[in-house]
Amino acid sequence: MEVERRSVEKEEEEDMNKNVMLNHMAQMGFRVLGFVLSLVAAIVVGLNKQSKVVPLTVSLNLPPLDYTLTANWHYLSALVYLLATNVIACSYSFLSFVFLLKNKNKANILALLVIVLDTVMVALLFSSSGAAAAVGVIAYHGNSHVQWNKVCDVYGRFCKQMAASTVLSLAGAVVFMLLVVLASVGLQKRPK
Repeated sequence: MEVERRSVEKEEEEDMNKNVMLNHMAQMGFRVLGFVLSLVAAIVVGLNKQSKVVPLTVSLNLPPLDYTLTANWHYLSALVYLLATNVIACSYSFLSFVFLLKNKNKANILALLVIVLDTVMVALLFSSSGAAAAVGVIAYHGNSHVQWNKVCDVYGRFCKQMAASTVLSLAGAVVFMLLVVLASVGLQKRPK
């Protein structure tokens, strides 16, 4: 009887350790994915610039003047915010990966700190993606009520890069949200 109970307890402990290890490996994989997504999003935003020669008509009697207009990521505060949050998320993802790699058997207080910081990354990435998406919608459609013209018909490549970086940032936010879920589940299943 005692031998059977010990055998069952040993199997339960092995299953628990296996689940903890799988959760840890999944977290590490998601951290690498979060790092890559936020890094690529930051690079796409940081390299987003387009110049276009636009003819300006001053008078109907004169030929149009060619004027070079440039769209650059740092002209829009939403894109500056998008770049900054992705750099922060990328840096945090790298640091948390290294931290978790060194501390496989971390204390619950450190695990809670990582969950809180992962949640902060989710909030930052979702808010910056929302801001960039709002600016993108105005750039694509314009706003007739305030006389803001469309700019994506002139700066097509710039708008496509802005959309790509926004989608990458949203994907990064989802990855960090999954990290919060995984870490929370891991806390519940951790042996006491």
